[in-house]
Amino acid sequence: MKNTIIQIGLSIIIILLAYLVYRSVMQPVRFNREKDMRSVQVVQGLKDIRIAEIAYKSKHSKYTSNFDTLLDFIKNEQIPVIKMIPDPNDTTFTKTILDTIGYIPVYDSLFSKREGFRINDLPVIPFSSGQKFKLDAGEIERSKVRVQVFEASALNEQFLTGLNPQLVNNMNDKLSSTNRFVGLKVGSMIEVTTDGNWE
Repeated sequence: MKNTIIQIGLSIIIILLAYLVYRSVMQPVRFNREKDMRSVQVVQGLKDIRIAEIAYKSKHSKYTSNFDTLLDFIKNEQIPVIKMIPDPNDTTFTKTILDTIGYIPVYDSLFSKREGFRINDLPVIPFSSGQKFKLDAGEIERSKVRVQVFEASALNEQFLTGLNPQLVNNMNDKLSSTNRFVGLKVGSMIEVTTDGNWE
């Protein structure tokens, strides 16, 4: 009888230890799976901002650091529809002329084919409880030329809200130790680029 009680007790301890080991192994796996899923949506948001900023610059010759200005541009302004035609005065057929054939609303041009896209959510970081992307714009000098730049970003702790804070901190520490940005961003305020740091 005593041996049976000891065996039952040991079995319970073994099951409990196995569960704790399983949980400690699966915790980072679940964290990475959730992080990757959230990152995909944040990256899409940054790509949308980049598309809107490039369209804004094509019309206004500069980027904007104000989401209200960007949203107003998308909702209310139009951009030209340009057709490339051969130059009739060119006998070599190598020159072309850009001809404006009309105008189209910015929203229709950029986002009308996106199912479920909500323009007012453009500034909002997914999974962040309503926090907004940081948006900067300005100009820098390169080779004695002033160049327009912009940057939109979201910190890891903003879109990984609710996940294991220690695993978020570990990830941030690893990125910081290699002088990398601790989040996702597109563009740069110190380099002439519209690339994202995930690309």
